[in-house]
Amino acid sequence: MNQDVLDHDVLTREVGEGVEVAGTLDVAVDDVAAAGLLAAIADPNRLAVLRVVSAGTVCVCELQERVPIAANLLSYHLRVLREAGLIVGTRRGRWIDYTLADGALQRLHAAIPGSVPPVARGAGGGRS
Repeated sequence: MNQDVLDHDVLTREVGEGVEVAGTLDVAVDDVAAAGLLAAIADPNRLAVLRVVSAGTVCVCELQERVPIAANLLSYHLRVLREAGLIVGTRRGRWIDYTLADGALQRLHAAIPGSVPPVARGAGGGRS
């Protein structure tokens, strides 16, 4: 099995007009785990959910408005993203708030061969 081991190295490179991207990758990403992460976002509905959640914490009631699919399908897609470790849910009364899991965007970047992750801009996987 092919395995990319990055041994706590810090990767840095210049892109475009002198914009620098860097990141510390301290986990080995094997092909099976990478394929699982990429499969989790391969569905257009899950990708839409991930885009909304990556902007900040969002209530499931707001997700229902912003991702126009049936409630049972939304629940299924949220479960797939939770099981992939990309989002986390926190119960608030009868609602659940979803947020990007810590390091989620870095793990997705690491799953793509040859990619260099952006510098983390804060907790929650690199969102601002």
